[in-house]
Amino acid sequence: MFVVSLILGLVLIPAFLWFARVFGLYAIVHESEAQVFTLFGKVIGTLDEAGLQVPFTRFGPKALLIPFFGKMYKVDTALRQHYLRGQMVNSEEGTPMGVGIWYEKRVNDPEAYLFVNSNPEGSLEANVASSAISVLSNLDMDKMLEDRHSLSRTVRESVSPLSEKWGYKLGSVYIRKVAFTDKQMVDNITDKVGKRLVQVTSAMKQDGDNRVGLIKSQTAKKVSQKMAEAAAARPRIVGKTLNDIAKKDEEVLASVLEVMETEKLLASGASVDLLPENIQVLASLGDSSNANPRFSAPAFSSPPEIPTE
Repeated sequence: MFVVSLILGLVLIPAFLWFARVFGLYAIVHESEAQVFTLFGKVIGTLDEAGLQVPFTRFGPKALLIPFFGKMYKVDTALRQHYLRGQMVNSEEGTPMGVGIWYEKRVNDPEAYLFVNSNPEGSLEANVASSAISVLSNLDMDKMLEDRHSLSRTVRESVSPLSEKWGYKLGSVYIRKVAFTDKQMVDNITDKVGKRLVQVTSAMKQDGDNRVGLIKSQTAKKVSQKMAEAAAARPRIVGKTLNDIAKKDEEVLASVLEVMETEKLLASGASVDLLPENIQVLASLGDSSNANPRFSAPAFSSPPEIPTE
């Protein structure tokens, strides 16, 4: 019993399903796929729903004759993308430009795709290229470079009606690239752009230096003004303070002035000779100047005593 079940499962059932599919008893339709059935050279129907399909229920008894007198075509209906490179156009100024066009396409009518046009893909590509060239030719260069979105919509609107006759539905169309094709012109533009960048950079640097210099000069001016105001305010403040001290106590004023004089003297770096308070230096110097220099004697033979109190 096990051997019989194994034989049925491995041999008989797959063979039966193969014969059933060959003779059109059922069909398997994949995602993004359509199957077009013809009989005696005429289209009798299309299966475009993914899954297990039974042609007999859709087409009637004619489906049983398809394996013998008809044919089944598989058409890919998935969304596809295509890019056309280097389509040559001339701007209004006569400049040769290379244009790249990117577009999406999908088969929405399998019957028209198979039997209306023998080469629908090539025809659609040529139609998109010719439409783009006719739309972009003799346009101002600025508009060609900047208004690519509106120009792309114009190309799509001009191509869509004809593409639908061939079974195609045109999706997004976008002019992806507009480039110069003349190498000498590209070199000239690159050179001009480089020089312009250097000029702009130098102008920006000079403007920055001018601004920095202006800020520095304004800051120095403000600092000098504040320093001058501070220098002018110091004598007034010191004088006012000394006047206030003099009104309160003259002895304190004398002490303050003496301290200030001592500070100035110390700051000057001059040499200072200290003498005792009770010695008569001027008198001694006067007597010695009137005497005979040959018999002059010093004013004192021994150092004077310095009072301790």
